[in-house]
Amino acid sequence: MHNKQLLLIPLALILCANVFAARDHDITMEDYFTQAFLTDCVLSPDGKFAAYTEMRWEPPAEKRNTELWVVETATGSMQRLTFDPARDADPQWSPDSKWIYFTSARGESDDEAPLNGKSQIWRVPVTGGEPFAITRLKDGVTQYELSKDGRTLYYVASNEEVEDEWKDLREKYEDLEYGHGVVNYSQIWKLDLTTWRAEKLIDDKRVIGEFKVSPDEKRIAMITTSDEVPLRNEGWSRVDVWDSATKKVTSLPDKLMREDAPSPYGWLGGLCWSADGRKLAFHEDFDGYPSEILVAVWKGEAVAMQKLKRPNEVSVSGDPRMLWIGKTSELCFIADQRARARVFGITVNDNGNPGASRLLAGGDVVINQISLDASGGKLCVIRGDVTNPCDLYLLTTGQSNKYQQLTHVNPQIDTWKLPQISLVQWIGAEGDSVEGLLELPPEYKPGQKLPMVVELHGGPTDASKFYMEFWIYGRILMSTHGYAVFSPNYRGSTGYGDKFLTGLIGHENDRDVKDILTGVDEMIRRGIADSEKLGVMGWSNGGFLTNCVITKDQRFKAASSGAGVVDMTIQWGIEDTPGHVINYMKGYPWAKADEYRRSSPLYDLDKVKTPTLIHVGGSDPRVPPANARTLYRALHEYVKIPCELIVYPDQGHSVMTYTTRKAKMSWDLAWFDKYILGKNTEEPKKP
Repeated sequence: MHNKQLLLIPLALILCANVFAARDHDITMEDYFTQAFLTDCVLSPDGKFAAYTEMRWEPPAEKRNTELWVVETATGSMQRLTFDPARDADPQWSPDSKWIYFTSARGESDDEAPLNGKSQIWRVPVTGGEPFAITRLKDGVTQYELSKDGRTLYYVASNEEVEDEWKDLREKYEDLEYGHGVVNYSQIWKLDLTTWRAEKLIDDKRVIGEFKVSPDEKRIAMITTSDEVPLRNEGWSRVDVWDSATKKVTSLPDKLMREDAPSPYGWLGGLCWSADGRKLAFHEDFDGYPSEILVAVWKGEAVAMQKLKRPNEVSVSGDPRMLWIGKTSELCFIADQRARARVFGITVNDNGNPGASRLLAGGDVVINQISLDASGGKLCVIRGDVTNPCDLYLLTTGQSNKYQQLTHVNPQIDTWKLPQISLVQWIGAEGDSVEGLLELPPEYKPGQKLPMVVELHGGPTDASKFYMEFWIYGRILMSTHGYAVFSPNYRGSTGYGDKFLTGLIGHENDRDVKDILTGVDEMIRRGIADSEKLGVMGWSNGGFLTNCVITKDQRFKAASSGAGVVDMTIQWGIEDTPGHVINYMKGYPWAKADEYRRSSPLYDLDKVKTPTLIHVGGSDPRVPPANARTLYRALHEYVKIPCELIVYPDQGHSVMTYTTRKAKMSWDLAWFDKYILGKNTEEPKKP
């Protein structure tokens, strides 16, 4: 056990200690692992405290751990509440603002519950102390919600069932993996926190991905699927609503979210009840199409559905948290807007129709979490900008640019020599404006011509954001080693309007690549990039685009392709969310064979001249290793260019451990230094 001494740290002392700090520290690879990342923030009902979870590496552990903290909003005094490697998450407040509930997987697998390594619900006083286990289930809980009055806890547990057909064989050979037939069905339980008696409310062979209890506890909304296979969320999920009076479950009308949607493969999420329990908001996210906000409105037993109109050039973020402001009919949410992520509000009338929208938290910022106090008067956000990746800030709702900083979780960054980050525009594939980020070394002087690495974001329904982001995919790492880093928000990126977003459908490996290459041409024309010293890198869709770019342009001296698709037909057949491919190809492989082939870099790999480094997680379900192995075989065995394949054992769609992340960065830096700068290095640099 760690020493559980309470830590009370006034923010003012931290800020004062760093306000005059000189930026004299050259960023190193090891500095990446000193960063703390905020993953949750929840403002107390009275607005006096904000609970948050902080994720960081704590050597010698290989994985980052997440701990629970609390900060007093008036003074900025911070206190760490948990000290165990237990993946603490999902903090929720008691209505009197005295207790914080959270999930935690404490103990080891051979211990008794609640210390058996399974996720349980715990609570701790805001003043600190030993956490107390609320649930003690052998298999743990997956989700929970505290009632508005704090007297009842609702939670989801699961129960494995084997289908009747082939049941004997499935149970006899239970250690085998089956495509279907074995399902962990969800149950919703209600725990009375006075009598400590639990009652099972819902158990009807459904998998519950998310649930939300109405403030009056008359209804429970659930996003459900028939089994746990991820692709079941793509158009087969539904919103089920349990009624406490009738004990029955009904499904919301799905015409708006299915038949009238731009694609049948939408993902549902973000359930959010209004204070009066009459409106239920949620969002539907798509690959290739803009996310939409839907609202169900009850009038007695009747329910009507409405889609909200978004502000222009705003893309609703896939962040799961949307919130109604106090007892009003205004819904707030995070949205992408020109490489920023801001908070907007939309008023929804009693018929579900959208009214006026307004900016609630703006500026040159990237916001990735929001929370409100009970009155809706205070808004708490996790915010990043060009000098800081994330911190907690408080605003008065409606005063969109008056941020009060609550935390300073990365004081070491105050001494770092930061890259110069700016937004750049150029004319892209369709003759319209395209935007991206340009990171230049800290001591860059105008007129210098630099080696340049093109860093391509994933998604593609996403965007490179205008803030400091030191991560394993190139930003900060490459610019602090003398490279210009160019991050284009190519066709299909969010935050630039619906036409720009949907313009990539049916045009992958075409308009996106042209947007990227015209941007490269512009950086060369401006004298920033040395045309003889170009590299390209990306992960996921950025890896796919790296594969595309090197088949179309031989100028690049080095490439790093991470978890990248090489053939769309292979990808459709093996990834866990094939709706992504179907949307962009506009159909199935047997109906759109030409489109699948045209969009696949596989058929042009003979044109590649670029030395290519290939990364992939050995257990990646999203872009399985077959793509990387195919690319490696083609380039190494047949095209005969310098090539390396790195498979990270037991890692998924992102590499997550200290060792794998350090290896990834070390290999990238050594590869680019060798093939772009001509440095004589045969092995990755020792960190």
